[in-house]
Amino acid sequence: MTTTPASAGAPAGGSWEELVTVALLGTERRTLPGQRPGQQAPVALLDAAAVETVRRRAGVRPARAAARPEPAAPDPRAVLPPAAARRLATLLADRPGAGGGGRRGTAPDLMELLPQWLALANTRGFAAPPETLPALLDAARGRTDLRPAVLDFAGPRALWLARLNPEWRFALRSSSGAAALPEEADDIQRLWQEGLFAERVALLAAVRAKDPAAGRALLVATWATERAEDRLMFLDSLRSGLCAEDEAFLEQALADRSRNVRATAAELLSALPGSALAARMADRAASCVAVDRTRGTPVITVEAPHECDAAMERDGVVPKPPGGRGERSWWLGQLVEATPLATWRERLGGRSPEETVALPVTDGWQGELHAAWCRAAVRQRDPAWSRALLGPPSAPEAGGPGAVSLAERAKLLATLGAGERAEWVAGFIGTHGLSEAFQLLGVCAVPWAGGLGRAVVDALDIARDAGSFPWSFSGVMGLAERCLDPAEAGRLEGLTSVPDESEHAAPGSGDYWAEAFQRLVTTLRLRATMSAELTAP
Repeated sequence: MTTTPASAGAPAGGSWEELVTVALLGTERRTLPGQRPGQQAPVALLDAAAVETVRRRAGVRPARAAARPEPAAPDPRAVLPPAAARRLATLLADRPGAGGGGRRGTAPDLMELLPQWLALANTRGFAAPPETLPALLDAARGRTDLRPAVLDFAGPRALWLARLNPEWRFALRSSSGAAALPEEADDIQRLWQEGLFAERVALLAAVRAKDPAAGRALLVATWATERAEDRLMFLDSLRSGLCAEDEAFLEQALADRSRNVRATAAELLSALPGSALAARMADRAASCVAVDRTRGTPVITVEAPHECDAAMERDGVVPKPPGGRGERSWWLGQLVEATPLATWRERLGGRSPEETVALPVTDGWQGELHAAWCRAAVRQRDPAWSRALLGPPSAPEAGGPGAVSLAERAKLLATLGAGERAEWVAGFIGTHGLSEAFQLLGVCAVPWAGGLGRAVVDALDIARDAGSFPWSFSGVMGLAERCLDPAEAGRLEGLTSVPDESEHAAPGSGDYWAEAFQRLVTTLRLRATMSAELTAP
């Protein structure tokens, strides 16, 4: 290329850095070499920049083309019916309203129906349409509760996409990433040894779900070289498929240099009633709790530990209590919580759980003892002890033998079968109404059993007739929209009209109640339609 000197009208030269400096300062304050300030200085600067740009580009060597990504694995599942695919697109396009506490109207909340739609689609074995995968992953990125169902539905293509977009990396960390499990043993070992942390977590969870022993073997092979925070995350994966064969490894983890790792290992061992740790805890707890038969009525006596020795600490007992707790009661609670519940039948005279929790406890230890039994029943998933500690549903809050809060009752209920849970909560609502039942309803299986659904609707109808503040029941009404059996829609038609307001009713409550029940009926019918659309032709 031939150039002419600047004096002949060509743009003045200069390094790229010099051009940038002149542009930032302005040509009135600084000009290119050989140029003077004036009207032509900006033009000369732009001409020089154009020439320099061409020169720089001409000198760039082309980079080697990156390898094309391997195609995504095929998804062998059934194709989604067209009507269901259109419904999914509608659900994904819906966004929660920006308003805070305004009235919602009668339209269903579509975003809250997406989890149920995904559950139905996964149950019926459909594959996600490829064009919906980005929207599905975006929805799961914003809502962690959606992630397991979204990743199951999206299948292997979602993991393929997640490796290409950093914003979707959460898919690789998901415990439901069974689709990411390589087929060959050598590939599994290579990914475990060389993969990113998120990929290794997903791999371990997937292997553990398929073969608990193989998952444990992966972890044992690299345990000594893992970072403490990684060991904790990996150890948590043993909750899936926890079995007696894990005991030897968990016993070794009790000597880990990380306190959190030791505590997690102790918790897992205490969930194995036949473990040596559970036996050691049982011996300690049994020395603290006994039955005094010298009185007219047998009573439970408690002598809490006087110290927390090194052996107790090794077995997971935290020596320092939180603020407001006494040391001895804190240690006692941890011992009882980690003790197999079967210990108490032999220790306390062969009594059943109901008979045991009915015994009086001396010296004000009943609350601490029963609360520890509650935690043990939840950890060991023991329905017999859960029933005994829950007491009858007619008992008021803190009236059950061991449940001192609704949150604890909800945890105990989660150990029971779905039908028994629903029956207990229905009885609770029949006695206490809905004001305290929200947490309990959250642990009931969906759709709600007939008796539970009728109890909820009847309680809402009573609140409506009493002129209660309708917005106080918005949370329960939202649950009902997602959890009531769609077959209940016909029975609710009579509640969609505006009721007569009594003189004690909240102003405007009649219109609000009618609107809420209209929305409930509309949502139930939409759920029925969604289910029909997900029926394969």
